[in-house]
Amino acid sequence: MLNNISDLTIFIFGLMAILAGLLGLTSPETILNLMNFRVIDRSKRQDGDYTIVFLTCSSMASFNMGVYYLVAAWNQWTTFYQFTIVFRLITVTIFILAVKNGHAPRGLIGVAMWELMGALITAISFVI
Repeated sequence: MLNNISDLTIFIFGLMAILAGLLGLTSPETILNLMNFRVIDRSKRQDGDYTIVFLTCSSMASFNMGVYYLVAAWNQWTTFYQFTIVFRLITVTIFILAVKNGHAPRGLIGVAMWELMGALITAISFVI
């Protein structure tokens, strides 16, 4: 049952993660486009290019995480909410460092900002 803003924010993030996961599972190239990454046609990918496999795995993880968020929100597991704040901030740090150190394209900054917004919204929801 969703009884407060914290529950609602986690529930909404869960739905969004499920939708992102489904989009990545059905159209990985769309995810690459949304992240402003260069998209290479599948027929032109070299042997050993596992981009689509990685996106499939990440999308399934996103879908699963979305389900976890829905279960946590429905059961008002506030300890989980707090846990997500900390790990979203760690994710922000890692993604920004990956871009800064040349390990990832600048499009990953959008994902870092998404995670930062999620952490801040969830944190703020505890004090509203």
